[in-house]
Amino acid sequence: MSKKPWPTKEAMEQIYAMKLWGSGNSEFYSGIGSHHPEIIIPYIDVLVSFLTSFENPLVVCDLGCGDFNVGKELVKFTKKYVAIDIVADIIAYNKEKFKEENLEFHCLNIAVDDLPSGDCAILRQVLQHLSNVEIQRIVEKLADFKYVILTEHLPEADFVPNKDIISGQGIRLKKASGLDLLAPPFNFKIKDEKQLVSVPLNEGKGIIVTTLYTIF
Repeated sequence: MSKKPWPTKEAMEQIYAMKLWGSGNSEFYSGIGSHHPEIIIPYIDVLVSFLTSFENPLVVCDLGCGDFNVGKELVKFTKKYVAIDIVADIIAYNKEKFKEENLEFHCLNIAVDDLPSGDCAILRQVLQHLSNVEIQRIVEKLADFKYVILTEHLPEADFVPNKDIISGQGIRLKKASGLDLLAPPFNFKIKDEKQLVSVPLNEGKGIIVTTLYTIF
């Protein structure tokens, strides 16, 4: 009997095919969180500041690069930028559109496949869409990176973390929950953490928080 396939790949392909996150002006669109200036400009600023603080540039793995509207601004500040997404069509599209000597694109399921090696992993509003089982599998691999930069859409008020969801378009906000990798069931072991930036959204729609974890 064949192993049940992971549903996330099909869910994400459907999101882009049906433009469930909006249409934007391009063939693939990763939603307002990857395009609204008030959200992405502060993020890019703190990421550039972090990446340029090293004498020797880092190898960065962007786990869930989407339409690459944000990642494209970071490539030149890295030794190598490895951009990964689960949707084959978006990777093929990005390969044609974005070409830099130090840039690679790979189609991988980050919960299932081996990840490329690097100094820093970026997960920008990716885990918020995934089930706890998939997140746990990813967290085990994140221990191989010295730095992890995690961005999550969270409730503004106190919340019970890590309520489980079915992987797909939605996030834990609808359950008045959000992701905390340091809390059960994940209990991610880190050396240090630092909040880099937080962007509150209008009308009580939560807050987008970016945290830098130093793993070792």
